[in-house]
Amino acid sequence: MKHVLKIFSLLVVISALWIGLLQASIIPQSHTWLLPIYFIVSLGCYGLLMVGVGLMRFPTCPQEALLLQQDIGEAKDFLKQRGVDVGSE
Repeated sequence: MKHVLKIFSLLVVISALWIGLLQASIIPQSHTWLLPIYFIVSLGCYGLLMVGVGLMRFPTCPQEALLLQQDIGEAKDFLKQRGVDVGSE
């Protein structure tokens, strides 16, 4: 719930800033109407950056990989006992 309130308050602040810029005519009218589009594009670029950083820093866990392989083997044996074809391996 805290994240919803953060996002909502951020949207309110951005909307107030945008409406203030529209009212004050500090920035030319043609540029002010494009600010929401710039914001959405910037948010998308930030999201892609965070995904890229997350992928670069993704930890490798060799112990967990071994446990996962064991679980897969156990599941295949269980399914073979039940008569399910689990592939060529």
